[in-house]
Amino acid sequence: MASSIAKSPVSPFGQGMRDALPFVLVIIPFGLVFGVVATEAGLNVFEALSFSVVVIAGAAQFTALQLMVENTPTVIVLISALAVNLRMAMYSAALTPHVGSAPLWQRALIAYFTVDQSFACADVAYQKNPDWTLSQKLRYFAGVVTPVCPLWYIATVAGAWAGEAIPEGLALDFAVPITFLAIIAPALRSLPHVAAALTSVVLALVFAFLPYNLGLLIAALAALLVGAQVELVLTRRGGGGDGSKEMQA
Repeated sequence: MASSIAKSPVSPFGQGMRDALPFVLVIIPFGLVFGVVATEAGLNVFEALSFSVVVIAGAAQFTALQLMVENTPTVIVLISALAVNLRMAMYSAALTPHVGSAPLWQRALIAYFTVDQSFACADVAYQKNPDWTLSQKLRYFAGVVTPVCPLWYIATVAGAWAGEAIPEGLALDFAVPITFLAIIAPALRSLPHVAAALTSVVLALVFAFLPYNLGLLIAALAALLVGAQVELVLTRRGGGGDGSKEMQA
């Protein structure tokens, strides 16, 4: 995807929409699955939609939903969801040099609509277009989120409607782990990613005996630290190149 973002006569907004289109193939089925699983867990259509509008983070939503189904204390649900979304803090730090001078209301909108897809596109586009003005950068970001975020809401509603029509005896719990595998697998392209993934798997199994899925929270936090440390080591050794290169087949 990164190589497809290049300078062109297309307006920043149009370029943003064009660069975001491939993500539609992921957003729609992912939103449908969340809507179905949400109704399977007992939420109605409005509650499922509200979940997507307020949180707008698929991985955190699935995590919180699973914990809620298991009657986990609210504070643990919130902490776990925040742990899953700690990467958003890194996204924010990376975008600040580019859009940090925007008015407060625009920065608030950017913060809300900063998701994996919008950050991935914006980060590459801003690097390839260092001459863009603040206005152009904002228009590009708006172009990216225009096809992505509304489709997430629509797909959630469609999935929730479909979920209500599915017989109660037809369990769909399998959708959650399958969806997580679909999210994680494409991201395992560098040594820091693989190190973080292996750390999370091992520690999740080691601490599986802890109540309220606290083992998952410990594994997630440890994985973030390990991934960051591996990235730091590779950057020091290779001058910044090795840590970001994709793993060769």
